Amino acid sequence: MSTGNQRTVEWIPNIIVGEDYDSKYADAAIHYDVLENFASFFGRDMPVHRHAQYLQLHYIEQGAINFHIDDQLYQTQAPALFMTPPAIPHSFQTEKNASGHVLTVHQSIIWQLMKRDTQIGQELDLNRGICIIPDDLSQKQRQQWQMIEQSFVNLNEEWNSEHAAKSLVLENLTCLLVIQVARLSTRQAKSCAVTNDDLRIFHHFTEQIEQHFTDQWLLPRYTSTIGVSESRLNQICKHISNISPKKIITERVLREIKRLLTFSGKSVNEICFEVGFKDPAYFSRFFKNQTGVSPLSYRKNQPLV
Repeated sequence: MSTGNQRTVEWIPNIIVGEDYDSKYADAAIHYDVLENFASFFGRDMPVHRHAQYLQLHYIEQGAINFHIDDQLYQTQAPALFMTPPAIPHSFQTEKNASGHVLTVHQSIIWQLMKRDTQIGQELDLNRGICIIPDDLSQKQRQQWQMIEQSFVNLNEEWNSEHAAKSLVLENLTCLLVIQVARLSTRQAKSCAVTNDDLRIFHHFTEQIEQHFTDQWLLPRYTSTIGVSESRLNQICKHISNISPKKIITERVLREIKRLLTFSGKSVNEICFEVGFKDPAYFSRFFKNQTGVSPLSYRKNQPLV
């Protein structure tokens, strides 16, 4: 990734899966879950973010997908596999019926694998994202794709088991999966580039959201601060993330509310004021309109609380 792109990473929220999503695995080098659980927590429209020190694999089994990795935008139908290298900015949108798997792996495991086999390092470029779809593969390569599908099934089964040597098996399954992806990494799906100027504006917008979403800024204040018209910002956000600026702001507020409801012992009223709402009744209506459940109901249904 270029030096210019590395500077933009500072503007982008860093999500640590073991802290922001699943605290039982705060120090884990490997984390697995089904896409549906991630979508329930973060939403189907995931704004631009990154995972410092962690590589992430998304395998989408069904539904349309818009996936933005660094300066590339992939718009495709499932099944599809996406690899996001550590610290690379990405965002995505999946349909309500989309299902699949999400594997998050600490970069140290990948480095060890590359050290053991230098060819993997040559095939797997950790400075760029990967999108692979089976329609682009030869008959022989589709056999490799079927092995990738089975690897995710095996990961799911092992993750939810209590078998002996579970950690060792998960690490071996993860390494096998990364090798399988590396073997197909030359079969990149087509993407369209996003201009540097659009990326700069988009990243500036997300930086401002991160700084001010608890201040309840309205969209005109963001556009005034950034120095861009609402129509231009809307065009950029739709192109990069396929959702509107207002939706990106709302999703960030919702993600913070869900995080506090799941991981903190604060009351609903305390959370209401912490995220910038002044009226607890309006706060509860807002949350229910967006999620279909009240804040208290959402909290009761979280197994981690």
